[in-house]
Amino acid sequence: MKKYVLLAALCSVVLPAAALDPLGAYQVRPPEGCVDKDVTTQMLTLDDVLQISLCTNPALAAQYMSVKAQEAALGASRAVYLPSVTLTGTGQITGEKIEHGNYQQNEPLTGKAEAAWLLFDFGGREARQSSARSYVRAASAQYRATMQDLLLSVQTAYLNLLAAQESLTSAKASLETYQRSYEEAQKRYKLGMVSLSDKLQARTRYEQSLLTVVQQENQVEQTRGNLAMLLNLQPGTPLMLEAPVFDDNLTRLPTEDVQTLMNQALANRPELLAQEYNQDAAKANLHAARTRMMPTISAAASAALGDNWKHHQLYGVQNAAGLVLSWPIFSGFSNMYAAQQASYSYKQAQNQTQQVKRQVENEVWRAYQNYKTAVSSYLISQTVLESAEENHRVAFKYYEVGKTDILNLLTAVAQLADARQNKITAFYNLLLSKANLYRSIGEN
Repeated sequence: MKKYVLLAALCSVVLPAAALDPLGAYQVRPPEGCVDKDVTTQMLTLDDVLQISLCTNPALAAQYMSVKAQEAALGASRAVYLPSVTLTGTGQITGEKIEHGNYQQNEPLTGKAEAAWLLFDFGGREARQSSARSYVRAASAQYRATMQDLLLSVQTAYLNLLAAQESLTSAKASLETYQRSYEEAQKRYKLGMVSLSDKLQARTRYEQSLLTVVQQENQVEQTRGNLAMLLNLQPGTPLMLEAPVFDDNLTRLPTEDVQTLMNQALANRPELLAQEYNQDAAKANLHAARTRMMPTISAAASAALGDNWKHHQLYGVQNAAGLVLSWPIFSGFSNMYAAQQASYSYKQAQNQTQQVKRQVENEVWRAYQNYKTAVSSYLISQTVLESAEENHRVAFKYYEVGKTDILNLLTAVAQLADARQNKITAFYNLLLSKANLYRSIGEN
């Protein structure tokens, strides 16, 4: 029997806390289903990138550890419902010499077992457990908020990289258009049909477009590094991304009623849920602080053994059992101030909850207005691009036959370049505004 007791005591000390959960405190699990892809050689969809980030992002993993810490605190709060058992033992050497007497040495051994079980404390244990439970829920909600923020950041970086790549393609297309204009101006100058000014202006615009290409290449590398960081990869990691295709689903929402969207946000936003759980914890802490001024009743038992084995003296055994009443009559007003502090903290949490609600509603309102503007901007950008393409086609033909000057042609080329870029920007702004709107209502 003794070896089993020693084995249990050894396990409780040696085994890591994560390996044991006798009180069922650990419930939240880390993300599963990581994507099994070589990110450097395979095409990645948005869903692939999002799943990779959930499994590799260190900031999300750190927030998960915060949840586990709160769950461990919940387990500790449940442990107070169980009795506590303490074993103590001593072995020592004592010596005694009386005047005109002989020196006497003793080697006594003592062992003692004590058990205590709190029976009643006016709800203090339940309040502390309720507080710990609320903190776990708050940490879990904050973990979901961190996860949603990560998904939005990854989606933003993903779309920004695609937008930068398409802008680079657009810049190269504009470079080719300016090059054609420059070559046409050179040809007409050699034939004596235009002045040197036409050639120089066309050359200037062409070289400016070269600079735009270089700057856009830098933007691609910068955005690639941002996405790689969120995926816990080195900045120079090559990534091949699948670009989204425009369809009606990009402009469709579950509902067009902004009040309905705000109501969904109040029900779903993890930040608001976390604040509400913190408010519940503050309320439980207030009750727990008040119970510290109340008495507690515990059951206690002990058994002790004393034996001076070397000199063959008789051993002694002492046993005791009973109830213990403990009542903190006066503690220097510390319990009173602790209760007042808990009361103020609860009122503070109530006000903070109201503040978060208004913030959530405002975020939904702003995201909804931005989304509506983004939809209109994208539709207009399509029309503008069509007009710019037609205008450039006509201007180039007119310049070829000498019906217009170089300024009109270069203006048409610049308008076409701007229209291409504006359409790219409007398209990805539409996707980003929709992603922000979904994040504002607590969805991804």
